[in-house]
Amino acid sequence: MNKQTTEQIRQKLVQIEHTDDPFLLECGKDERKSVQKLVEKWMREFEQKKKDKQMFEDMMTFERQARDKGYKYICGIDEVGRGPLAGPVVAAAVILPEDFFLPGLTDSKKLSAEKRELFFETIVSESVAYGIGTISPAQIDEMNIYQATKAAMLKAVDELAVRPEYMLIDAMEIALPIPQESLIKGDARSVSIAAASVVAKVTRDRIMKKLAQKFPQYGFDHNMGYGTKAHLEALNQNGVTDYHRKSFSPVKEMAFCK
Repeated sequence: MNKQTTEQIRQKLVQIEHTDDPFLLECGKDERKSVQKLVEKWMREFEQKKKDKQMFEDMMTFERQARDKGYKYICGIDEVGRGPLAGPVVAAAVILPEDFFLPGLTDSKKLSAEKRELFFETIVSESVAYGIGTISPAQIDEMNIYQATKAAMLKAVDELAVRPEYMLIDAMEIALPIPQESLIKGDARSVSIAAASVVAKVTRDRIMKKLAQKFPQYGFDHNMGYGTKAHLEALNQNGVTDYHRKSFSPVKEMAFCK
């Protein structure tokens, strides 16, 4: 073992998958602190992978139940952007293949931006179909945020290349003649809804980052349109844009619009 450098050991540990692997056991006997740290890191990551895998299996419960009823195309639906003062509300609908496996997938709010981007690419490339629905601030003002959320979900489903047979929706019901189940906190309970939450979140964040280039003074690339202190100060100094929701307080109380 001492003939191998710490870097050589690190590279080899990446390929180890089981705790009873002879090489891992041998590393555990190595007295070098650097090697012991590598072993400890491997064990932490191994335990996290086990937790992620178990969580994924638990979050497949509703999908399995739907498949047991004979449904093949099961669609997860979620939205992001109900609360911000600016930007659209965005919904996503995602149909995943039966053998889809992405351990660590959960409610997009619990994932780092980097992880969301990685998961987004996997989801859209491996999905049977996905659709995105966007409702503008002006439409939100016209119909209210609750109805706008439903409208975004309907648009997302309409964008699907494959018609769903069963829908799992995060805390909502939508007016479609398709069997559906509304799940409170569904983005943390269903793989399909979690996938939809990631697609919706990444899509909306990209929209807000583009808006930030046009209106840098509002910090949309950081606050994503939410009413942070800096955003509220920018509103007071610069007024309201066409991308702000004029039916939302305190925007609607502003004395002027820009």
